[in-house]
Amino acid sequence: MPGTEMRELAVLSFVTLDGVMQSPSMPEEDSSGGFSEGGWATPYWDIVMPHVARIAMSQPYDMLFGRRTYDIFADHWPNAPKSIQSDRLNAARKYVVTSQPGPLKWENSYALTGDIAEAVKELKAQNGPLLQVHGSARLIQALQANDLIDEFRVWTFPVVVGAGKRLFESNVTPRHYVLKRSEALENGVTHHILGRA
Repeated sequence: MPGTEMRELAVLSFVTLDGVMQSPSMPEEDSSGGFSEGGWATPYWDIVMPHVARIAMSQPYDMLFGRRTYDIFADHWPNAPKSIQSDRLNAARKYVVTSQPGPLKWENSYALTGDIAEAVKELKAQNGPLLQVHGSARLIQALQANDLIDEFRVWTFPVVVGAGKRLFESNVTPRHYVLKRSEALENGVTHHILGRA
């Protein structure tokens, strides 16, 4: 419908200096492709996570996940100690790109199947808060290929790991972005918010 505003989709990502986003939290998080450097962000969490909560997750949001990242979140947050952050995550709507049958165990979770680009376009056309993508490297590549990302919220860590899944793979479509915010944290992590040019 002409004139109808779509809600925006933002990618929240932790990356190394060499652009790798794979397995920041734990070695067992994602070892696909023989990745052995999992957990590279852990020493920085005590400063980074409060910053993420304050800057990126204090306003209402819905969440969009690939299945692997969803399962990691769903194993943790429903049983996490009660806090403002856990309450917000548990209450948010979770949309999950999945080909696996069966129900999704985290409250307020909804499966997306079939043509994912069309499903996400429909989500963006609905009334609702910002759609946030967490982790989900393969999903991010598909969203980039279909020009569905409005904003990147990127935390870059002073770590180099070599090979691994990258936020921007070599076949990404060239695009320009506008810097909306930039900040250096006291532990050497930098944060940037970039929107469509």
